[in-house]
Amino acid sequence: MAGPALRAEELAAKQLKLTIDLFMAKIRVFSTPFCPYCITLKQFLKERDVEFEEVDVSENKEALDEMVRKSGQMGVPVVEIDGEIVIGFDRERISRLLGIKD
Repeated sequence: MAGPALRAEELAAKQLKLTIDLFMAKIRVFSTPFCPYCITLKQFLKERDVEFEEVDVSENKEALDEMVRKSGQMGVPVVEIDGEIVIGFDRERISRLLGIKD
């Protein structure tokens, strides 16, 4: 009888992973270290325990090209949330996309 119980456990674990994946947005912040809006945006995310990948476009030409291709913008910050692009620190839109209630 260990077989069916183990199978149920595996299914439950897979379901839990799918549920977690739905709530864990992939976030990339294209920024530079000297941009005040970038610093404020990253602080906003950190204060809310939102994990994100920081992409320094001042040091990475490929990342800069990717940012421009995706956003059509040269300015930072540009935020990518699960493939959705947000230009600048648009607190309302970022909060809405991440389900943050302030």
